[in-house]
Amino acid sequence: PVTVRTSITSRYEMVYRSTTAQEQLALDAATAREADAALRPLQDASLGSLTVYVVPETSSLLPQGISVYVGKHRSALVRAGGGLAAFHTRLRQLTQVMSFTASSIAAALSDRVPNGQLSPDARRHLKSSLGYEITFSLLNPDPKSHTVDWDIEDAVNRYVQPVLDKLSLVANFSVDSQILYYAVLGVTPRFDKESSSFLLSAHSLPHVINPVEARLGSSAASLYPVLNFLLYVPERSHSPLYIQDKDGAPVSTNAFHSPRWGGIMVYNVEAPASPRASLPLHVDVDMVRVMEVFLAQLRLLFGLSREELPPEFLVESPGNEGLADWELDRLLWAHTVENIATVSTTLTSLAQLLGKIGNIVIKDDVASEVYRAVASAQNTMAELATGHLHSAFQASKEAVTSSERAFFDPSLLHLLYFPDDQKFAIYIPLFLPMAVPILLSLAKIVRETRQRKKEPTKMD
Repeated sequence: PVTVRTSITSRYEMVYRSTTAQEQLALDAATAREADAALRPLQDASLGSLTVYVVPETSSLLPQGISVYVGKHRSALVRAGGGLAAFHTRLRQLTQVMSFTASSIAAALSDRVPNGQLSPDARRHLKSSLGYEITFSLLNPDPKSHTVDWDIEDAVNRYVQPVLDKLSLVANFSVDSQILYYAVLGVTPRFDKESSSFLLSAHSLPHVINPVEARLGSSAASLYPVLNFLLYVPERSHSPLYIQDKDGAPVSTNAFHSPRWGGIMVYNVEAPASPRASLPLHVDVDMVRVMEVFLAQLRLLFGLSREELPPEFLVESPGNEGLADWELDRLLWAHTVENIATVSTTLTSLAQLLGKIGNIVIKDDVASEVYRAVASAQNTMAELATGHLHSAFQASKEAVTSSERAFFDPSLLHLLYFPDDQKFAIYIPLFLPMAVPILLSLAKIVRETRQRKKEPTKMD
């Protein structure tokens, strides 16, 4: 458990140097975005490293009023000026943005932190796993009125796959899609006369998940966490359908997300111009608008939401890649620490199980997995202390794999072993009826032997 006594400290190794001729040429670009792209081949590409370029106070590279520019990769531009104290403050704020923070580590260890020490959004992130399954579902509750076509394969290749390629260092991903007919939300929306539309209030949104999840059927046979992204086309009798927030205002994206589960987007179909239009209406889904919402929800599920930044900060959008290189580093840091905590919990539970069952048999392969998990966890801590993020994360994955293999080994199933009191309770009713005549016969033999010794021996 993470308490006041157990805290995580951070240490930065800082190296100062002058810019090279190539870097100076890149910094002479017209915009900060062009400079960031030109500086990428000249930087240290190792995970977890940051390169900060200090530009003069009079430089036109940064826009007016902007002192810090955070690029898409592992570099930032900081405007000089204001003295060393102000510059040191900017550097500290920059490391809080681009590196891990106490709040991000606490969110990774959310299951071990008391409730009062966490923000409401700290437990919304997905738990660390070796793999994830992503399912895109199109829900058409009224196929008699709507024929919906969505080019999900092309949309996944264009928008989702670049993000998954970036996240391939974190875990393995599999993507599938499905179309469900006659699948309703399970919540009756409220009709609003003023807008002539149907509304879903914020307090009714949690009741949507269970009825819809019962139709998905993807998480039952999955070994890894499943991320569900649902596109719901309302039935004609409930169109148009809009989602309201807690204040009663309409949600601009007309979508909502559920922590550690996925997200749902309502896609309204325009009413036909003529009331006598033939049914079903053909609908082509605008996948660009849909994927923008789903990718934003995917970032929220992985805890990649942007924190509040000072007004003089400018953060470059990651573009089609979905996340910046420094955001990937933050995710790796959080998952590495979470993996260490998972290994510690798993091995502790295994030790407690073995302590309760005295006659349990531990095979050599189980013992070797335990030793391997401990060694990998120690290696992870050593690599983190030296700043080798990639090797530390790989070692933490090996530790999790070994600890789970040992914990879920079939030979360690506690139902295979019975406590002594249960053994007595089972076998005494069986052997007691047999033991009574045997004990009485033994007692009779003992009495006859004693009487025989007491009788005088006749002498001839």
